[in-house]
Amino acid sequence: MKIRPADAADLPAVQRIVNDAYTKYIARIGKPPGPMNDDYAALIRAHQVWVMGDPVAGAIVLLPEPDHLLLDNVAVDPAAQGQGVGRALIEFAEAEARRRGFGELRLYTHETMVENIALYARTGWAETGRAEQNGFARVFFSKPLPT
Repeated sequence: MKIRPADAADLPAVQRIVNDAYTKYIARIGKPPGPMNDDYAALIRAHQVWVMGDPVAGAIVLLPEPDHLLLDNVAVDPAAQGQGVGRALIEFAEAEARRRGFGELRLYTHETMVENIALYARTGWAETGRAEQNGFARVFFSKPLPT
């Protein structure tokens, strides 16, 4: 499946996928996870969202920071989970960070999303800290990118 920049026509699919992917965490966290509150129309206009598949099966939000690329959100349609969509989107983020000249990719997740924490630890991400941020208990990860 091809990964491409999202455009305005992708907005409903991106919003649906984020909602469907994160709804299961509301009970754990006690409120909607951060990605459910993001303004995807604005992120798409800012060219910070990419989508995969036709129809869209997953989306990723990448935010450039001064010294790294932040993988702000990766969401996969629950119907497409287990098919490599998330892995492909994360590999895309790594390639995109390198293409932009960054030597590091960072992300964070909620401390109750234990399956995500385990996945990142298994796939070469290093936990760099835990802290309260924007009202969420977050776990921060970093992945150096060899050039």
